[in-house]
Amino acid sequence: MAAAAAAPAAAASSDAATATAEPEAGDEDSRDVRVLQSLRGKICEAKNLLPYLGPNKMRDCFCTINLDQEEVYRTQVVEKSLSPFFSEEFYFEIPRTFQYLSFYVYDKNVLQRDLRIGKVAIKKEDLCNHSGRETWFSLQPIDSNSEVQGKVHLELKLNELITENGTVCQQLVVQMMQELLLRVRIKAAELVKACHGLPLINGQSCDPYATVSLVGPSRNDQKKTKVKKKTSNPQFNEIFYFEVTRSSSYTRKSQFQVEEEDIEKLEIRIDLWNNGNLVQDVFLGEIKVPVNVLRNDASHQAWYLLQPRDNGNKSSKTDDLGSLRLNICYTEDCVLPSEYYGPLKTLLLKSPDVQPISASAAYILGEICRDKNDAVLPLVRLLLHHDKLVPFATAVAELDLKDTQDANTIFRGNSLATRCLDEMMKIVGRHYLKVTLKPILDEICESSKSCEIDPIKLKEGDNVENNKENLRYYVDKLFSTIVKSSMSCPTVMCDIFYSLRQMATQRFPNDPHVQYSAVSSFVFLRFFAVAVVSPHTFHLRPHHPDPQTIRTLTLISKTIQTLGSWGSLSKSKSSFKETFMCEFFKMFQEEGYIMAVKKFLDEISSTETKVSSGTSEPVHLKEGEMYKRAQGRTRIGKKNFKKRWFCLTSRELTYHRQPGKDAIYTIPVKNILAVEKLEESSFNKKNMFQVIHTEKPLYVQANNCVEANEWIDVLCRVSRCNQNRLSSYHPSAYLNGNWLCCLETSENALGCRPCTAGVPADIQIDIDEDRETERIYSLFTLSLLKLQKMEEACGTIAVYQGPQKEPDDYSNFVIEDSVTTFKTIQQIKSVVEKLDEPHEKYRKKRSSSAKYGSKENPIIGKTF
Repeated sequence: MAAAAAAPAAAASSDAATATAEPEAGDEDSRDVRVLQSLRGKICEAKNLLPYLGPNKMRDCFCTINLDQEEVYRTQVVEKSLSPFFSEEFYFEIPRTFQYLSFYVYDKNVLQRDLRIGKVAIKKEDLCNHSGRETWFSLQPIDSNSEVQGKVHLELKLNELITENGTVCQQLVVQMMQELLLRVRIKAAELVKACHGLPLINGQSCDPYATVSLVGPSRNDQKKTKVKKKTSNPQFNEIFYFEVTRSSSYTRKSQFQVEEEDIEKLEIRIDLWNNGNLVQDVFLGEIKVPVNVLRNDASHQAWYLLQPRDNGNKSSKTDDLGSLRLNICYTEDCVLPSEYYGPLKTLLLKSPDVQPISASAAYILGEICRDKNDAVLPLVRLLLHHDKLVPFATAVAELDLKDTQDANTIFRGNSLATRCLDEMMKIVGRHYLKVTLKPILDEICESSKSCEIDPIKLKEGDNVENNKENLRYYVDKLFSTIVKSSMSCPTVMCDIFYSLRQMATQRFPNDPHVQYSAVSSFVFLRFFAVAVVSPHTFHLRPHHPDPQTIRTLTLISKTIQTLGSWGSLSKSKSSFKETFMCEFFKMFQEEGYIMAVKKFLDEISSTETKVSSGTSEPVHLKEGEMYKRAQGRTRIGKKNFKKRWFCLTSRELTYHRQPGKDAIYTIPVKNILAVEKLEESSFNKKNMFQVIHTEKPLYVQANNCVEANEWIDVLCRVSRCNQNRLSSYHPSAYLNGNWLCCLETSENALGCRPCTAGVPADIQIDIDEDRETERIYSLFTLSLLKLQKMEEACGTIAVYQGPQKEPDDYSNFVIEDSVTTFKTIQQIKSVVEKLDEPHEKYRKKRSSSAKYGSKENPIIGKTF
């Protein structure tokens, strides 16, 4: 094989020598490395949930996602089912450390607290074992004693004590009796969250306290700290003393040693509780530390993870609680400074110019990844950021067309080209969908009109003719909005549609309809139709719709999809298999619909009519319900915070009493001076941030850490280029005549902390090119074995040009030019190897700095 690879290797050597210079591996500072976590996946369905014992056995179920004990996502309620189908996709950045990712299945209760049926809890380090595939997980029972999280900082000291008589005759005291004082100091306790049942979803922290016990075979001495009010990061700083008596066999020789027979049987136990005031206190977790940690040292201090009680994971229940099907993809990106990614970015961005395209680095990435979708997302975002996506997508689509024999099946497969275009439309077409579809989808989802036209599925009392009219009304309204929306279609989409149309015409010159089907197969089949049937996936609705609405949207989507292809297919007949749909579609078999579709497809695939979207209307960026502190108040308390509906566009931030109502407060984006986190101590509330603008700061409380991080990120991005942005800010609030952080009395005092510097990114597309390049590097690293096989295949093909008679290891690779492909693979391996060096150095520095027992790497369980 070495001989076979020699020819292309020689050709590659000159290119490899011209690689861009990069920093030395030891130059990077770990402080400049960004560790970014994200979670993507889908809550599919549950099955075989335990029924009620009464006559009504069905349940109204929903599912939540929790980082440790903090809820960060909740599905829609699925009514009257023991096998609820959720089908809700999720994606969010994780802004903090965590131990467990948990999924809880609840039974909704209107009058009482929702009942927790069971949970799936996955350790952070085990998430990689389930990445990228759907898995059925058995629901586990929920025990309040096992629902713990957080960490405690503990300090132990051993001091010698001499009695009053001993001051006269120390030696006698030593011989007769010696007492030791075990000094226990809880330096600090950090709780990420309080406990189940507290309204943390509204930012309410717990009222924690700790009990400190010295436990042995014949003793259990317990002491208690003070209660700390409304905080999840209590600072106790309390000292407790326990006496440990030596046996009479103590000798001067062992004066500074601890006798093993005493110490081995003693341990310090710390239990953390939430003070329930008028109700029962709630257990938050415990740690146990054997006193023998002081055997060799007079003091010991370390961070410990809170643990469940000894019986916390045991349950007397043996019933099968059911199962939950999940798709989970957790990623942790260690993003180095930008200069390290220069060579890899350069190699990837050259891809559109490589001939043939199958020999480019971007195409090879799609070939060697186990799942093409893993490669598509970072690749599309990086190419979009540098305006390279249109030529690359055009080139890979042309490669697809070479293998297409029937014009009616054009772009119907799941190739690299179609997946890239699908992802592109999701990214750049989000605003287009919102201005086009969202108003109508809101009307459909909030209406109770029945649109069922299948005679078998009709409910008692339904009138099929009325349902047909309801369905036709929605289809006509949606269709009319779509075909009139060409002026809002993003420029990138129009450019690609133009290229697809030209290539399809050249490939099938005798088919007059193929110029339309090449475009409609994307814009109708893969864009509008999918968004209609799954509005929550495209952020057009907050949750997966209820079953009746899903059925209505499915019927509308089928009709729109067929209408979109009606004017472009060479065969003028509908593709419905169901008789009732064929009958319904006859209402639309008019020339006006065909002409409207063709006119729309002409407009979005013409270089003359496309315009940049988002110039005439503000771009909708984010909306949601949060709490804001009343402006101008000085009293601290819950009454100062009111629930409001916030809406952010590219022009202004507004809040409203309810969605759809008039704004009661508006901040123009150009007036935003900074957006920063607000310290919890300001109002004893978590997940708060401040919008600093030309008037008084707006203090806002999000529902969880993920939501707070998303709002801060998008607000920073949209206001990053504003004039007069602040360079410093106050991390706490101005209350009672002074800033709580620096105690300055002037409300106009300069900030006492530098503002957070964000990573530049596109406002509408939200692209961090260094992070996307880091993901691509990780994919190449994971696929090195397959890359090696592709390299060997190039060498074999370069030597032997005969036909392949039997399948082999490289028969699935697309290799049009073995020499050029080999050269590219050599360049990929070179830049990946150079990136390995700073990554390895950072990993070593990170592991050495995180000493076991430090805050970053706390001790788990007992220390012996």
